Amino acid sequence: MTTLTLRRPDDWHLHLRDGAMLAAVLPETTRHFARAIIMPNLVPPVVRGTDAAAYRARILAALPKGSPFTPLMTLYLTEDTDPDDVAAAHASGLITAVKLYPAGATTNSASGVTDFDKVRGVLDRMAEIGLPLCIHGEVTSPEVDIFDREQVFLDTVLDPLRRATPGLTVTLEHITTSHGIDYVSDATGKIAGTITTHHLMINRNHILAGGIRPHYYCLPVAKRNTHQQALRRAATSGNPRFFLGTDSAPHTDPNKLSACGCAGCFTATNTLSCLAHVFEEEEALDRLEGFTSLHGPAHYGLPPNDATLTLTKQASPVPYPTQIATDEGPVTLFDPGHPLFWQVT
Repeated sequence: MTTLTLRRPDDWHLHLRDGAMLAAVLPETTRHFARAIIMPNLVPPVVRGTDAAAYRARILAALPKGSPFTPLMTLYLTEDTDPDDVAAAHASGLITAVKLYPAGATTNSASGVTDFDKVRGVLDRMAEIGLPLCIHGEVTSPEVDIFDREQVFLDTVLDPLRRATPGLTVTLEHITTSHGIDYVSDATGKIAGTITTHHLMINRNHILAGGIRPHYYCLPVAKRNTHQQALRRAATSGNPRFFLGTDSAPHTDPNKLSACGCAGCFTATNTLSCLAHVFEEEEALDRLEGFTSLHGPAHYGLPPNDATLTLTKQASPVPYPTQIATDEGPVTLFDPGHPLFWQVT
């Protein structure tokens, strides 16, 4: 197979930031994706419906001319979130989901949740109105090893949360472990999981073996090769509970390469080439459309896109740039570590 036509993909987990960074990175997503779930962890965070409306307006103003891209907005769940405000934002069509960050789990998550009982009223209302909850699935207790945080979260937070609110629709985002894959595969109820481009292509050896490579550092951090292989099996299985959420997260090089470097991999530009490479290796190119374009809309109750795009396998590598220029500084593009031959044509 040297050509593959897909319904236009969606990205179910995307960081666009704001200001100059937003203006620079947004075209990298809109080139290939029709819709994206927009993460709300700005400074200050997007916590109210009015915040989401203002952020959406800034995104639309930054769109390339003629782009049909649709940002799917989210609210940042805090212990002070008003259930009525959430319900009103959902009823108006403004938001597609609410995002739960355990406090301190990742970039700009200080306003997240510490006491999950304090958000019970919001979760109950969300279950009642059918509004999905997107979850960063890690505990933040200092005694828990960073490589075990996802597994511990499943047992101590996610399962009790879902048992307490059984009607809640949940997306376990950026799964990094076989434990997360097994949980989503086997659970009853309305649950799905996103898998990132970079977690399909790297494991923790890529970050640490032979020297520290900051541009591979992300949260949740990449795990052992055995977990990477579990992610690849799930993504290419055709199981509708798994779909693409790139978690593409731009940081300028000075912020990535500092003494306390930021977490995040910027993959918006070359994601589809990377995914075609992975799915070809797994002999599952016929299942790529489900992962990128069909399973996500079904989970969120949206129709798949009518438009299509075509991937063509070239004889020579696709010439992706090393960096994206922004007015805040350069952002390094995720490097898969080998040439990519599939190009969107």
